[in-house]
Order: sequence, then C-alpha cells, then structure tokens
Amino acid sequence: MGKADFLSPKAISNRIKAKGLQKLRWYCQMCQKQCRDENGFKCHCMSESHQRQLLLASENPTKFMDYFSDEFKSDFLELLRRRFGTKRVHNNIVYNEYISHREHIHMNSTQWETLTDFTKWLGREGFCKVDETPKGWYIQYIDRDPETIRRQEEQARKKKQELDDEERSARMIEEQVRKGREGKGTDETPVYTELKRESEEEKGFALKAASSSSSTSVKRKDSSSDFRGGEKKKKSALEEIIEMEKKKQQQQQPVRTDDWLQPNIIVKVITKRLGEKYHKKKAVIMEVRDKYTAVVKMIDSGDKLKLDQNHLETVIPAPGKRVLILNGPYRDMEALLEGIDEKHFSAALTLDSGPQKGKRVDIAYEDFSKLA
Repeated sequence: MGKADFLSPKAISNRIKAKGLQKLRWYCQMCQKQCRDENGFKCHCMSESHQRQLLLASENPTKFMDYFSDEFKSDFLELLRRRFGTKRVHNNIVYNEYISHREHIHMNSTQWETLTDFTKWLGREGFCKVDETPKGWYIQYIDRDPETIRRQEEQARKKKQELDDEERSARMIEEQVRKGREGKGTDETPVYTELKRESEEEKGFALKAASSSSSTSVKRKDSSSDFRGGEKKKKSALEEIIEMEKKKQQQQQPVRTDDWLQPNIIVKVITKRLGEKYHKKKAVIMEVRDKYTAVVKMIDSGDKLKLDQNHLETVIPAPGKRVLILNGPYRDMEALLEGIDEKHFSAALTLDSGPQKGKRVDIAYEDFSKLA
C-alpha cells in the first residue's frame, strides 16, 4: 500500500495527531521518540537504533539518569521562576504547563517516581518553599540571584532610611511641642485678688449718674492721680513664701538643655550608617545648624560631613588638657581636666574662664568635650 498523498485527509490527520501530545507509555526517552500507538512503540523497541541506545545506557545507567534528572530540574525551575516568580502556586499547575511542551523531559526517566517526591526534594534542597495542604502540595520559588538579592537589600536599606528620617522628624516635632509647653508653663499666670475699696466715697460710684461732664472729668482725674500716687499693694505672707520657694528651686536646679553641640570641639562619630570609614573616628565641629545638626571635619581624612547630634558623642582627653563644658550651670565655660572618676562616670575640672575661674567642679562625661 503506497504512502498517502501529502494533502490527503489521512495525511493531514496524521500530522495533526503527531503535532499534539501523545501517551507517555509510548514515548522512548533514550531515543527521544514519541510513538503513536502500541504497535509503533513495539516496532521501535525492536529497531537497531534503539538497541544501540540500550547498550550505551547499560554501560553507565547512573550517568544517563543523572543527566535527565538535572535537565528536568533545570527546566522545571526555569519555568517556575519565569512564569510565576516568587508567588505561591500549586505544583500540579506548574507541572501541567511544563509537560505541555512537546520536547520536555519525562519524569519516568528521572530519579523521582512521582511529582510529590520531586516537590519534597525541592524543599529539602532549598530551591523552593513547599507546604502540604488538603488541596495538595504548594511550592514557592526562592530567588537566589545575586542581582536580585542586591536589589532587595537596596530597597530594604532605602525603606529603613526613610523610616529613620520619619522617626527623626517625629522626634524633632515632639521636642518642639514639649519645649512650647514648657515655655507656656513658665509664664507668669495672672493673680486674682478680692476687690477692696480704698475709701467710703467709692461705694456708690457705679450706681450714681454723672451730673455733668465737667464734674465727671474732674473726679476721674482725681481718682487716677490718687491711684498713681498710692503705694504698691503689699503681698500677703503666703505669697511671699511661695515666691521665695520658687526662687530657691530655680537656684538649686541646674540649667540643662537637650542640645549640646558647640563649634571647635572634638567629637566621635558613633553611627554605623556611614560605614567603617567613619565609625568610631574623631572629628572637629566646624559649624552648628539648628542646634541639633553639626557640620564636622574628619581629623584623619579631612572629609566634611553633616551629622545629627544623636550620631555624635563627646571625647574625654587626657588629664591636663583643655575642655569645654557643654551643659549644666557652667555651660560654655572652658576648664582644665584634673582627673577622671570612673566609678561615678564624671571628671574633676578646674574652671579656666568666667567669674568663677579657678573653681573645682565635678562634671559628667557627656557634659564636656575636648577643645580642638
């Protein structure tokens, strides 16, 4: 019987059948040949080319199985990464899309007998995150590409920097609100006292009608002159005691502020966000902006940086060096460092400027720093 014509219905039907997927049991992975039916597969197994492939595979069967397993794993993961990314998806959905390609590697030629075994292996080897549910196994690809990891780290660093900036802005706003409240609290409140008449003549002043404009003006002038010429009202004993207590408390409490930055002092950079090049390195404050920000010049490299007060700390020099007091009642005074008390985290200083020059005081570590 001769071969059917190329455009005959039978030839077209054969080509359509050959184009689609066929049954897996009639596929030969060694020869990569798909047979259409059982008779065709039987004839292929008896062919000389198939027998030669079997002889080659019998010499080293592990080599061929490892090759097919590696190809199957690579193609499957590539499809999972490209098609679904890092989304969580059912393993059967990925497998059905994988076997839709005619030239795919069949699972019966790999080291895994079932799709579940292959899914568990992906989880053990760390290629995917796998979890079992009542609906089956779900997989999620783990992207270990260096470029992707670098991009994710960059995004996380930017997000953290934005959060740090927001927190710093929130702290500055809270600080300003607190200062505003403290400023309002220190304002003098009006004192309301009982109305007392200076003389009996003022008893009916509000009820009497003025007889004439001239007499009214004369009375107002007389009353205003009497008020100016009168003595200041004396304070009660209780008011005098309260005022004395307030003055006493103000004298006892040291004058402290939240900002301590001053030009021409040596500080140390404590933030790690700038890298190891500047961490724990010393610098000189060249300029102070908005009380809490300083422009510093690094002593080692000479680089200029703009840093927040929270990213700096004071520097304690050796005894005998000059320092500047940054906080407390002796703020802005220069002094000489006499000794260090490590137990109480303070130092003994001798004032070298101001009206109290020569006085010996104890100052905490954070309240003074070395002069440039």
